Amino acid sequence: MANWLQKQWASATLWHILLIPLSWVFGAMVYIRAKLYKTGWLTSTRLPVPVIVVGNINVGGTGKTPFVIWLAEQFRQQGYSPAIISRGYGGSTKQVAEVFANSNPAEVGDEPVLIAKRTNCPMFVGANRVAAGLALLQAHPQCNVIISDDGLQHYRLQRDVEIAVIASEYSFGNGALLPAGSLREPITRLNTVDAIVSNGLLINGAEGSHLNTPSPFKGKGWGEGTSQNTPRPQIFPMQLTTSHFYNVANPQITSTTQAFSKQNIVAIAGIGNPERFFNQLTALGLQFEPQAFADHHAFTAQDLAPYAHKTILMTEKDAVKCRAFATANAWALPVNAVVSHDLLLTILSKI
Repeated sequence: MANWLQKQWASATLWHILLIPLSWVFGAMVYIRAKLYKTGWLTSTRLPVPVIVVGNINVGGTGKTPFVIWLAEQFRQQGYSPAIISRGYGGSTKQVAEVFANSNPAEVGDEPVLIAKRTNCPMFVGANRVAAGLALLQAHPQCNVIISDDGLQHYRLQRDVEIAVIASEYSFGNGALLPAGSLREPITRLNTVDAIVSNGLLINGAEGSHLNTPSPFKGKGWGEGTSQNTPRPQIFPMQLTTSHFYNVANPQITSTTQAFSKQNIVAIAGIGNPERFFNQLTALGLQFEPQAFADHHAFTAQDLAPYAHKTILMTEKDAVKCRAFATANAWALPVNAVVSHDLLLTILSKI
């Protein structure tokens, strides 16, 4: 179903005769809800420390997780004590919960576990991000800045900085709102954020160069309604780098891309845009059999069993769900975000 929707969202089809009226209803609800928060009819709450919201306007992966990890590391280098909150999408818990590197992804979500593992920052999840933030600060009062992962539409939580992450190679599909398209909010919503991070392609072991980032917005209405008093937010290119794979069953064991060049490989991905991972492996010069799963797929040993005699490559997000049963033939590809230091300066100037 998810793959079918992705295909529908990439273009206009006969299904849109039925779906577009539903998108109009969805758009009206989005507009009214935002207006109610803006006018104070719906209550929002400010936490006692600065809040940086990282999110996107479309369904599916755009690279928020590596960016959140990068941002937390940058704050730490500046002498801050950062913490992170998230909805915990894909997890079963209904209550606010703290997340650790060894937490069960089935309970708190795969992305929070990966973020906690990579950053070693205090991490809480909860559908109510205000409650998650307050619980975090009570448990870790030393934290002096909070990053809210995937919270752009969570208006209940007031924010000091809004950052939208977009996938430059995928743009915005057909530009329609849900369910006719992949957008949670109109593209013009990007006019109101403080910065846009445009995620480019993966580079093997090298920092990426600047991208021609405005191109995803051509013909999409971005910038409409802006003026000299309300300029467009600055776009900061982001690229993902990698230098090695690590063994899922024993992360201390690493391997280079060249070691897999002559092996029989299957690449599995249970992320928002599996093609991005497959394109990354292709860019690394690997040949493989691609196997896409639904986003946040709850992997089991049975999912990997058919590939027992092959080399399995997966994302780091999927690896945290497979570590309990992974065998020696499973390897994960960690990625690191590379973003201009100017973005951090922009954020610091606003908090």
